Amino acid sequence: MIDAPTLPATVPSWDELEDLAERLIPALAERGLTVATAESCTGGLISGVLTAISGSSAVVDRGLVTYSNQAKQDLLGVKDETLARHGAVSAEVAAEMASGALANARTDIAVSVTGIAGPGGGSEEKPVGTVHFGLAVKDQETCTFHMVFEKLDRKGVRYSTVLYALLIISNLIKLPKETSRALP
Repeated sequence: MIDAPTLPATVPSWDELEDLAERLIPALAERGLTVATAESCTGGLISGVLTAISGSSAVVDRGLVTYSNQAKQDLLGVKDETLARHGAVSAEVAAEMASGALANARTDIAVSVTGIAGPGGGSEEKPVGTVHFGLAVKDQETCTFHMVFEKLDRKGVRYSTVLYALLIISNLIKLPKETSRALP
């Protein structure tokens, strides 16, 4: 099990996300690790920031955008009963998304995100900014994380979600923290 990431107080910029990806890609490559993403509310932004980095082809196998429930089922094997019982924005669906991405991609690591970016779509139980994350690692049990990014606009929720997903991977591989940058 890995520690949950700690986020900075402000929403990251795209440049800050790329800065973290620039540290993450070579660290994954040095360890011989490959990654797949399964994204709903971020619509491919996680794989986008990773593949913006030169050398990412040695690390990133694929990024799956599974925005609809049907896509989650068709591409990742998310069960209809899981969606019916827990809803698309749930730890259970995030876990099945990550496990499905790992199985289909045959990578070492798969990270998934499913959430409500807003401004609509939230409820009292699952307000706008609710995001569930899944982390599947070869030969390990899939784990999940949960965040509620409060009082952020759609872009803020999505960028914060990307940062959190990158930090999950960073924590997994124990990427040293860079104190000279704004991000952890």
